[in-house]
Amino acid sequence: MKYFSFFFMVTTVSFIFLNSCQQGSKSSQYVIGFSQCNSAEPWREAMNREMQNEAAKYPEIELIISDAQQDNSRQVADVENFIVSEVDLLIISPNEAQPLTAIVEEVYQKGIPVIVLDRKVLTDNFTVYIGADNALIGERAGSYTAGLLGGKGRVVEIWGLKGSTPAQERHDGFMKGIAAYPEIEIIYEQDGAWLRRRGREIMENALQRFENIDLVYGHNDPMAMGAFLAAENAGREKGIYFIGIDGLPGPEGGAQAVLNGQLTATFLYPTGGKEAIQTALKILNDQSVEKYITLETATIDSANASEFTGI
Repeated sequence: MKYFSFFFMVTTVSFIFLNSCQQGSKSSQYVIGFSQCNSAEPWREAMNREMQNEAAKYPEIELIISDAQQDNSRQVADVENFIVSEVDLLIISPNEAQPLTAIVEEVYQKGIPVIVLDRKVLTDNFTVYIGADNALIGERAGSYTAGLLGGKGRVVEIWGLKGSTPAQERHDGFMKGIAAYPEIEIIYEQDGAWLRRRGREIMENALQRFENIDLVYGHNDPMAMGAFLAAENAGREKGIYFIGIDGLPGPEGGAQAVLNGQLTATFLYPTGGKEAIQTALKILNDQSVEKYITLETATIDSANASEFTGI
């Protein structure tokens, strides 16, 4: 059991990991290991809850969640422990693509089904990928920006973790969305690692460096909200648009932030937790599944934000 000492462990019936993963003592339940890259972000907390709630509907499932805390080496070790404990299926949301590719391939080649959730790896050696189209979301954010700015303006871009595929795709899509508007300029861009405090720090630096900022594009809502708070503290929030991605429901989510006037818009990025469990069950029951499952997205602004606050 020592290799589980750092795991955040969840089963459908309790928070106690019963040593049912060991050969010879395994019950008739399916044991699903979920390697989460980081449970500290609100969006990833929501993913964990959604997965737990869905798994709780099926008594045959035992769900174990590990938290890599944004550490690639730790996530590799988490997955290795899942291999040793002989889980029936692995779900993984990789911290970064390149460092996690080899371990995903190893699991898949051992005959363990692998669902890659949200963030991609640099291989096709997995069973299913589930996620929204980050490039499309980025492009919609770019087009929305062009409309807000009338085709001309100065933008601060706060990246997610640059080694992760969503950050790369959200940037590339955004650049495509503003490509027809050469007078929209990215004047400052930094890696915020998906964290609210980093978004605030980056915006504080940007405000010191630039007298005129027209819009902030954050790769997720917490970073965009951190930027808003920095601007508010400096008394400059009223002259700047703030755009994020996630659109979580609830009082702290992006949809409510739009209603509060803190974010101008956000773009819905579903967690996929429910879909991951449903897909895992199909795989474990030998049902056919699509290799790529694309989740639906939506633009959320003042016109429709109330529809998304209680999803």
